[in-house]
Amino acid sequence: MSDPAPHDAARTGPAPATILVADDEPNIVLSLEFVLQEAGYRVRVARDGQEALDALAAERPDLLLLDVMLPRVSGFDVCERIRANPQWRDLRVVMLSAKGREVEVQKGLALGADAYVTKPFAIKELLAEVARQLGRAGARDAPRNDG
Repeated sequence: MSDPAPHDAARTGPAPATILVADDEPNIVLSLEFVLQEAGYRVRVARDGQEALDALAAERPDLLLLDVMLPRVSGFDVCERIRANPQWRDLRVVMLSAKGREVEVQKGLALGADAYVTKPFAIKELLAEVARQLGRAGARDAPRNDG
């Protein structure tokens, strides 16, 4: 007998965590949507920065996976607006980007991202980061040990 799949266990408890995926690359959106749903999460999608802000206003997710390079409003600007809004200030934000230079990572973290994951990323590592961030929900001001 094998252990139950992780997504089966996630569905037996309280309502699944909601993750908003804000990315304009259809292949990334499709794969993230599939993998996150299989892991037991509820997934919503925004394809540009303004759509992400509108989706946040309509229904606050538990976590935002935010691409840096989005049409209309950049991921950096979305993150900055989130941290400026008292209703969203403690929302967990994981930035995703092909821009992996230290200056971009530092900018994302300085603007309030809780984590910064560079593309291409391993799905297993991204899922671990999602779980880590959801486990820390509400602990935005707690000290971090990211290294």
